[in-house]
Amino acid sequence: NALIVSRVKTFDLCQKHSLLVTGGMDRLVRMWNPHFSGKPTGILKGHSAPIVHLYILSEDSQIFSVSRDNTVKIWDIQDQYCLFTADPKASGIQGDMSACSYSSATKCFYIAADCMAVLSLKIRPRLHSRRTVSHDETVMCCGYSEEFRQVVSCTERSVVKVWDFDTGRQVFEFGGTNDLSATTCLDFDPKGRRLITGGRDGCLKIWNFNNGNTILSKGECQEVCDCIFLQVHRNFYVMSVGRDRKIDIYPDIPEDLHHVQRPQPSWQDDLKNGHKEDILCVAQCPPSLVATSSYDGEIIVWNVVSGRIQCRFVSPFLAENQNVEGLDTSVPSIIFLKNSKLQHLFSATALLSSGDLVPEMPSLISSHVSLFLSSLQVVDNDQVVLTSSIDYTVRLWSAHGEFIGTFGQSESWGVNISSSWKHPAVPYEVLIDPLSMPDHEILNANTRQCMFARMFLDKGDTDTD
Repeated sequence: NALIVSRVKTFDLCQKHSLLVTGGMDRLVRMWNPHFSGKPTGILKGHSAPIVHLYILSEDSQIFSVSRDNTVKIWDIQDQYCLFTADPKASGIQGDMSACSYSSATKCFYIAADCMAVLSLKIRPRLHSRRTVSHDETVMCCGYSEEFRQVVSCTERSVVKVWDFDTGRQVFEFGGTNDLSATTCLDFDPKGRRLITGGRDGCLKIWNFNNGNTILSKGECQEVCDCIFLQVHRNFYVMSVGRDRKIDIYPDIPEDLHHVQRPQPSWQDDLKNGHKEDILCVAQCPPSLVATSSYDGEIIVWNVVSGRIQCRFVSPFLAENQNVEGLDTSVPSIIFLKNSKLQHLFSATALLSSGDLVPEMPSLISSHVSLFLSSLQVVDNDQVVLTSSIDYTVRLWSAHGEFIGTFGQSESWGVNISSSWKHPAVPYEVLIDPLSMPDHEILNANTRQCMFARMFLDKGDTDTD
């Protein structure tokens, strides 16, 4: 305990909950009963830098923690898990932090750094008592295995669940141990038999997801934002991108089960001319192209054989409005078109990207996407959309926006049997949310990005009828 105390940099005490919380150099938030000495009653893991500020919000049974890298986390006292993580860039926190304070009257957390940043806590309506969830915590990402027709979803505490795609039933789960950080991204190998996950702690892992065994650890760095399996000629690799603003590439050696592997030397073009901001996403276009997108809105297309930049560009909308204060220029998702029905519309390879403005979609999905979405995947063969969100759910929708169901619900569905779908019933929290109303400004947005999406979809529908 003396060693722990010597590394403590901040603490807070709450009489209502008989709770003392401490934080410091080891990046852990420890919870103590102040009336008894000995071991902590709980340890909260997730920060990637030393903790410099703690605050207990008694009335809401929550803990605020702030780390030296200006990341703010909100924790639930009872269940001891992270409710929310505020990224410093998205929150406008810049420079060295000097002071923090919470106002119960305004429900705002104030942070003084190079400038004042205000985190306004929006109180969500109490959810319906019969609400169905897929997990007991925030779902960070999900993916679909065509080989097994299964869905895999990962959470804030690295709980991994495997679901039957055709029925919505849970097959099994693994992970969720206290030494695992939040899983931020995932991908399947070309055969669909192994799963790669990236974490907030910078750790990249490969799993045999069908039995839950960790079979390879890829080393540590800053937070991994996206990862993919990559084939170049007859060689296979794992590529990851993230907060360190560079591309990491590792040889994929399935038989090497225990070696902690470091990335290959970085491409010179990446070091000299690569992204200047955090890299948020990576997408592959076989046989030799990958694209990466970053927080500042830039997209770079690379030749993976030569390691050279093929081209780089930003959205015309972002270029025209780059000086607009508060505009979110990040490109969190990019994808190369793979659907043969859509590829014939273009004379060259087509790359689609998403940004701050969500293209027009069916209104129910639009509400779900704009409020809570953590990942989205189109399953072409079944013409459905798979989504996961921070409201603890993994859901399936038809390509026309009809609600099929929530993974983990009591009733099974048949993906190709529309009579088994929840539609026209909708999730309760979607139904009551203002964004699902037909006259909401987001659903009536008339930006160039939305117009392009609509013209593109209309043309695609006409050509495929």
